[in-house]
Amino acid sequence: MNLDSLHKLFVHELKDIYSAEKQAFEALGKMQEAATDKNLKASFAKHREETTQHLERLESIFKELEFQPGGHRCMAMEGIINEGEELMKSDIEPHVLDAALISSAQRVEHYEIAAYGTARAFADKLGNHSAADLLQQTLDEEGRTNRDLSRLAERSINFLATKAVVA
Repeated sequence: MNLDSLHKLFVHELKDIYSAEKQAFEALGKMQEAATDKNLKASFAKHREETTQHLERLESIFKELEFQPGGHRCMAMEGIINEGEELMKSDIEPHVLDAALISSAQRVEHYEIAAYGTARAFADKLGNHSAADLLQQTLDEEGRTNRDLSRLAERSINFLATKAVVA
């Protein structure tokens, strides 16, 4: 697609977000499995369910715009997820792994927050208020997830990681 208008750039951004969300959905399942802390497992499970809703919202925007969501691979999300997967494969103490999983998950959230904020701003500028509202709803959820992960890290996970035996 020739990106010669804000509308086309908006569609491109939505395709990037859609790909990122699909990749995040898969990664959240792996992270939930790898986590040792029950609250962290629950947080990943909850966000995985929300991600399904995020994808549905994006699909409704694509339907309204008369575009298909596929056909694009978000390379940035792929890189972020690959880094997290490398940590999960390494020899790492369980509490330290939980801290690393939160760090990786927050990188994902920060990317998504930036992407949704940009797409929402484009939707606003294009006068597509229904899309802007849906994107804002997801943006709010992504921000809430990021804050929840920070709280979990600061209240317990990071403390437990500091108690890990140093070899």
